[in-house]
Amino acid sequence: MSTTIQVPTRITPSAPTPTAERQPVWKHGVAAAVVASVTTTVLAAVASAAGVSFADSTGASIPIAGFAQLTLVFSLVGVGIAAVMARKVRRPRPTFVRTAVALTALSFVPDLTFGFDAGSAATLITLHTVAAAIVVPALAGRLARTR
Repeated sequence: MSTTIQVPTRITPSAPTPTAERQPVWKHGVAAAVVASVTTTVLAAVASAAGVSFADSTGASIPIAGFAQLTLVFSLVGVGIAAVMARKVRRPRPTFVRTAVALTALSFVPDLTFGFDAGSAATLITLHTVAAAIVVPALAGRLARTR
């Protein structure tokens, strides 16, 4: 004689897969671009108030609003690059991160060659790094490691 005992179980919905809960790259990218633009503009205003001139060798100075505009534009370019890589590249996350690091390093070239004084160049490089530190992780976190 055998007895069967049934243990009641509760069926719970399975956890969503990481890809199912991820929102599109561009939504997080646009938000990160706005945050980076505001952050770099505030930091540039603080640096300007502290005496950083942002003037090049010709005497032309970068206006504070220019920081917001250029950060937003180039961050959105990064969002576009990430969106394309999400669809076309076999390993989107590492490829995007390597590309973003290289482009961030290239963004230092004008700061070092346009005749800015040392303080201005160091501040500009720092602002580029701050913007990248905000945007790149936000985008990379939305990309899959592999497709």
